[in-house]
Amino acid sequence: MPDRCEVLPGDAVVARRGGGLLWVDAPGSPALVAALHACLGVSGPGADRVLAAVAAQVHSLGSGSASFALVLTDSQGGAGTGVALWSGKGQPAVDGVPVSGQPTEGCSLAAGFPLGGTLYVGPGQAAPSMPPGVAYDLTEGTVPGSGALLHLAAAASAGAAVPPSAPAQPSSFTAGSDAGFAGPSSFGAAPSYTPGGSSAASSAPSRADEGEETAFWKPDSASAPVLRFDDGLVVTVDEDLVLGRRPDSHELVTAGNARPVPIADTQNVLSSAHAAIQRQGREVTLTDLGSLNGTHVAGPEATEWTQLEPGVAHPLSDGDRLLLGWTVITYEQPQE
Repeated sequence: MPDRCEVLPGDAVVARRGGGLLWVDAPGSPALVAALHACLGVSGPGADRVLAAVAAQVHSLGSGSASFALVLTDSQGGAGTGVALWSGKGQPAVDGVPVSGQPTEGCSLAAGFPLGGTLYVGPGQAAPSMPPGVAYDLTEGTVPGSGALLHLAAAASAGAAVPPSAPAQPSSFTAGSDAGFAGPSSFGAAPSYTPGGSSAASSAPSRADEGEETAFWKPDSASAPVLRFDDGLVVTVDEDLVLGRRPDSHELVTAGNARPVPIADTQNVLSSAHAAIQRQGREVTLTDLGSLNGTHVAGPEATEWTQLEPGVAHPLSDGDRLLLGWTVITYEQPQE
């Protein structure tokens, strides 16, 4: 039985990669979210020193209202230990018991604590279980969420199996200010995510032992096209999108005709509303919105980038690569 990570929808961000699990609520602090997100790939000896270095930068990277809880797990050799960093309202917990840490640069840091049957990241105390019908199983990636509860496979196999919560047909919900993760460090303002794909109950029987998959970034063959960012994030193109540093104020977004996908831009190379992804039937187009540094595209086999003319829609094909500032995105169509 694989690890099962239940995510409760909400207005913050939950991310999972490898042995890392992150909850963060940091409106207006994309650099901090980027730094925390980058830590998800850290493992092995020295992970605590990496988190200590991040703790020293939290004050300069984020606002005073930023809250987060980041846990890196290591289960190799049956060790089952974790390293955690948290601040503000964030609090990791093992089997419902808050992890104890040492004060570090205004944060709390814990290293080498034993893992149990469940691991929680989020604000305050962990709920004993997620409410049925609202939890999604996160296998890998980044989604909006108000907390996450990870059921550890090693612990589950030692005792009774953890029953999955009853799947329900998911509905659309709106993410909070830093819920993008759309780009090399894409974080920012309030995209509304609509899961694309069927619920776990309709998955093929041959995959039943793999746990549920999250439709946010692993759509099935009937799902919409996706944008796969170079940091591993996948955004479903289930409606028109506006990408940029602060796309919320663009007229397509304010009129309710597009969803904003904010991209963190520490080097100031992106425009507030840089480019638009628009759908007309089965065709998907990319349009530069008069950006300062331009929008570029290249086919799967191309060796050079082609800059788009502002305001002119460019049809996208499967495998096309998009370049916005320093952010590389691959457009992928669903398999027929």
